[in-house]
Amino acid sequence: MSELVLWKQCNGVGHIVLNQPDQGNAISTPMAHALAAAVQQACKADIGAVLISAAGKQFCVGGDIREFVQNRDHLPRQIAEILALLNPTMHALVTMPVPVISAIQGALGGGGIGIGLCADIVLASTTVFLRGGYSAIGLSPDLGSSYYLSRRAGAAKAKYLLMSNRPASAQDCLRMGIFDELHEPDALAAQALRLAEELAAGAPDSLAHIKQLCDSAHSHDLATHLKAESLAIADCASHANSREGVNAFLEKRTPAFSRP
Repeated sequence: MSELVLWKQCNGVGHIVLNQPDQGNAISTPMAHALAAAVQQACKADIGAVLISAAGKQFCVGGDIREFVQNRDHLPRQIAEILALLNPTMHALVTMPVPVISAIQGALGGGGIGIGLCADIVLASTTVFLRGGYSAIGLSPDLGSSYYLSRRAGAAKAKYLLMSNRPASAQDCLRMGIFDELHEPDALAAQALRLAEELAAGAPDSLAHIKQLCDSAHSHDLATHLKAESLAIADCASHANSREGVNAFLEKRTPAFSRP
């Protein structure tokens, strides 16, 4: 059997690829273990960015309903076991100090929403449709789906999408701020890789602080946040990458940043 989640690194980018296209990359127990293993690899790797994508026509349809049916007499326990594995996996992924980019095509549903939208930057195909799916089968969101939908589209829109179970097109998602860029299907992979490689070549201390500051902004008052910004920019200024960036700007050349 092929690997359910692929991991590789190239040109400073760690690639995590959901790889069960014949099942819509549904989240089964084996898929959960494979994803956890790939994220562990990413956390240990010397990389400057992570790119999450999926093989086949669908990004991720959500939980594996066939497995749910097979385990319907023990469904609460099965779900609890999967989430006990994937919740810390998701936390480890999103708190990595490097940019995380996702490239989404086709169906985006259920827990796949959390996997796709946990990224710092979300690129999508023009053919994507998002549908929560939870309310249709009497379940509630998991894997951060309600968290990231609320962060990106606002609580009101998130409740509308998840409660009504109405689909949202790629254009709808772009308009609501759920996606950052849309690309034609045959251009998505190349555009996502180009962005990931550009970010991987960036100044890691700068990008790590930008990520942390933006992620914490909603929980800080202004005074606290201004202090955090002051500490962060002072830290950046103390590193060689800031000197390289300034020199490159003055010399009208591309900076050659380094990772620690």
